[in-house]
Amino acid sequence: MIKNFNYLFVTFLGIGTIRYAPGTIASLITTIFLFSLFYILNVSHILILVLLLAIFFYSLLVISNYIKKNKNKDPKEVVIDEVIGQSIPIYFYEIAHQSEKNLSESLLIYFYIFILFRFFDIKKPFPINIIDNKFKNSFGVVFDDIFAGIYVVLTLIIFMIIKSYFII
Repeated sequence: MIKNFNYLFVTFLGIGTIRYAPGTIASLITTIFLFSLFYILNVSHILILVLLLAIFFYSLLVISNYIKKNKNKDPKEVVIDEVIGQSIPIYFYEIAHQSEKNLSESLLIYFYIFILFRFFDIKKPFPINIIDNKFKNSFGVVFDDIFAGIYVVLTLIIFMIIKSYFII
C-alpha cells in the first residue's frame, strides 16, 4: 500500500504518466491548486508553507527510493519536483502581496509565473543545467526545479525594479 501511495505521490496522482507534457500539466495543476488555496479557500500562508515543506522533504525520500529501481535517474513520470518548483515563486508572490489582493493582477502574475517556470525548467540555464547533469539522485531531480523556481522569483523582482523606474 505504501508503495502505491509513493508512486501516486511522485507522479502527482498519476499526472506524470500522461503521455504528452506531464511536467507542464503538473505545473498548471499546481498553479490552479495554489490559486484556489490562496484566493478561494483563504488558507493560511503558514499552513500552505508547512504543506509545501512536507512535500519537499517527503519527495527527497520517495524519489530516492523510486529512482533506485529505475535506469533513468530523472524519470519523466516523476513530476512532484515540478510541483515543488512551481510552488516557490507563487508562495513568494503571495507572501510579498499578503495585504494587496487584486484578483485580476494576481491572475496575470500567476500566468507569468507559470510560463517563466516552464521556460526555466525546460531550458535549464546555468546552474540548473549543472545540477541536472551532475546529480543523478533525488537531490538533482528536485533541486533543478527549485532553482528554476528561484530564477522565476529573481526575474519578477528584476521586472518590478525596472517597472518602478520607468512607470510612475
